Amino acid sequence: MENKAMALAAAGFCMGVGALGPGIGIGYLVGKSVEGIARQPEASGDIRTTMFIGVGVTEAVALYALVVSILLIFVAK
Repeated sequence: MENKAMALAAAGFCMGVGALGPGIGIGYLVGKSVEGIARQPEASGDIRTTMFIGVGVTEAVALYALVVSILLIFVAK
């Protein structure tokens, strides 16, 4: 295969795998947060704040994969 074709395939694979982990992680995080709020409604503010911080950190992994994919697409010769 040509270098550009390999770079495009690698970009697709990078984005696919890079979005899989955060997708599972965010689903698990939000599910457990809702479960925690259901058990202790008075702590909903703290749980929600911690959840949003966790979602931001988890989503950063997908953004890094996006940056690597964009670099692979536009820098490969």
